[in-house]
Amino acid sequence: MELSVREIGYGDQSINKKMKDYLNLFYAMIDKIHNWDNLTHLSRVSVLSIFLDNVNNTEDLTNYFEKYRLNLRNNTLNSHIKGVIKH
Repeated sequence: MELSVREIGYGDQSINKKMKDYLNLFYAMIDKIHNWDNLTHLSRVSVLSIFLDNVNNTEDLTNYFEKYRLNLRNNTLNSHIKGVIKH
């Protein structure tokens, strides 16, 4: 994460502050999506729209993440990492 912040262009003195901001944002996202399975579709859209300011297709992203979640739930871990292990 530190390398990503450095690539953005922040210097040594502001990296700690930015990393703290990013980690707080990450934990806020985790807190909001913790009960994703129990949320209605409209609630999911509103949760994503909190964190994505300039996105017009929040509805499409919600559908995408839900399909991805179902795919992960319905397949084993081995089926997802087979390609990684072979390389």
